[in-house]
Amino acid sequence: MDSDRRTILVADDEASIRWVLAKALEESGHTVVQAESGVEALNCLRTQRIDAAFIDLRMPGHTGIEVLTEARAASIQAPIIIVTAQNTMDNAIAAMKQGAFDYVTKPFNIDEVRAIATRALEMARMSTDLTRLQRETRKRYEPGVALIGSSNAMQDIYKTIGRVADTDATVLIQGESGTGKDLIAKVLHYHSARWSNPFVALNCSAIPRELLESELFGYERGAFTGASEQRAGKFEQADGGTLLLDEIGDMPLELQTKLLRVLQEREVTRLGGSQVIPVTCRVLAATNQPLDRAVQQGRFREDLYFRLNVVPIRVPPLRDRRSDIEELIDFFLEKIHAEMGTRISAISAEARAKLIAHDWPGNVRELENALIRSTVLAAGPTLVSQDLLLTSEPATAPPQSDGSLEDLIRQKLAELFRRGGAMGEGNLYANLLEHLERPLIELTLEKTGGNQLQAAAMLGINRNTLRKKISALGVDPRRAVSSRNGS
Repeated sequence: MDSDRRTILVADDEASIRWVLAKALEESGHTVVQAESGVEALNCLRTQRIDAAFIDLRMPGHTGIEVLTEARAASIQAPIIIVTAQNTMDNAIAAMKQGAFDYVTKPFNIDEVRAIATRALEMARMSTDLTRLQRETRKRYEPGVALIGSSNAMQDIYKTIGRVADTDATVLIQGESGTGKDLIAKVLHYHSARWSNPFVALNCSAIPRELLESELFGYERGAFTGASEQRAGKFEQADGGTLLLDEIGDMPLELQTKLLRVLQEREVTRLGGSQVIPVTCRVLAATNQPLDRAVQQGRFREDLYFRLNVVPIRVPPLRDRRSDIEELIDFFLEKIHAEMGTRISAISAEARAKLIAHDWPGNVRELENALIRSTVLAAGPTLVSQDLLLTSEPATAPPQSDGSLEDLIRQKLAELFRRGGAMGEGNLYANLLEHLERPLIELTLEKTGGNQLQAAAMLGINRNTLRKKISALGVDPRRAVSSRNGS
């Protein structure tokens, strides 16, 4: 039994916190050493055999991050868990970047503390190399790049960012529109060693498919009509930095094949050119679509999905993390006042409760827009419930449709616009036609049992035109046959 006992350091300037942690860990069979300051904690780590440590973030002399940093610089490999009541994004990311084993917030759950201690000690047994992440915290960030929220879901995202920011692992960020996927990508970039190099974003749904390839890979002069000069693609523009492929689920199948080749070979060739250009940027991808379902439907390549989904980050919708709404309200009100000079200086309890209770189908983006609209139009210096204009909540019962196809389409489009999903601003018409064409062709093929000649006749188009659309839209005629047989 004695050979299994481990020594755990508990460092906190509050005696009551030290007592609670020590009691819980001793009951689990461990020996506990206590310290009431950062200097004392660092001395214990340097002079005693410490198998794991719980270090408070805010202490006299040395902070928990400073203790952690100096311990790692002195090659002290004991797993260190940062404990704090200030559960902000920067604290979580800074702790994980500096090599912290984990990060817990006060008030903590005793069972959670015991579980973390068990995992930390198990990790120490298997390996002493817990310093794989970069030791220096980058001090330069893009202005305004910050994630807001203290919920468990956001804390998990902060931890993941801290663990992978300084690697070149491809990250796939998935979540509904308006959840802040692009912001997470920026935070990943500005907390990485690439922070001083470009961050380049490309929205795959906002660019016509015939132009998307040239945007990605660039082109030489004369490569096609209108190419009057040489132009570097996004991969080149992001040289040494980070490239975000936003709404990757809307990328055409034929271009997915070329992207996969670039990710595998780490090189591109401009359209109309022959020079091979090395790809030095890190690639991140984001989508509001469930890509696994798109793979099953034949709309997204399985091999590309696995290539992108090395590190998945799922961003929860705002309705699933309501505890963050109040913090977001305060953040946005302060931001709006600073940027727009509004006279709003407070928000009533009723107005705050109304915002917290709302479902926010447009997520964080909708919340910010609602606050901008309401503060600009508010009658007084305090935002009250009557000032809140929540466009997604119906003021009256929704109009009843007479069942016509036109009315059904109109209702679906109205709902889409309320939720903020415009399918690519500036290219709405083409994207809308694509969303209508695919189910129309799939259902027609299903009706004809996959017979393309009959389907073309029903649609009133040429058979060759139908074939081209099947290829461009990624429609699988075999699924139509199997669907009909299954029915």
